[in-house]
Amino acid sequence: MGKPMQVARHWRHFREKYALIGGKCENGHLMFPKRPVCPVCGSRNVEDYQFSGRGKVISWTIVRNPPSGFEYYKPYPLALVQLEEGPVVLAQLTDVEPDGIDFGMEVEMVTRKVREFDEDGIILYAYKFRPVLK
Repeated sequence: MGKPMQVARHWRHFREKYALIGGKCENGHLMFPKRPVCPVCGSRNVEDYQFSGRGKVISWTIVRNPPSGFEYYKPYPLALVQLEEGPVVLAQLTDVEPDGIDFGMEVEMVTRKVREFDEDGIILYAYKFRPVLK
């Protein structure tokens, strides 16, 4: 019963996960994810805001004992990424070795597979961040 709910929840948050859509209140405060009320000023006038997907690593850790269903990826880096517009996002890093990660490393959002349900063939995708290609 848990799997269909996870898939349904995933599709409800499709735009956030694939396009990094957050919110911007009438006073210009940016947030991710989008909320009905601005956490800074309390405004209820919040519209969609498309983030650039670029930012920098402000902290990270290596996950060695992942939750059930994510064992395939272990170990994997999990980082706090400060988007260039300001908000901080928690996300997996990809396309980088753990010893290649550093504070302030410039990263960009990419869409990657995050989970696969073998018995049904359902594959879930979401955003991750990789080092900016130069």
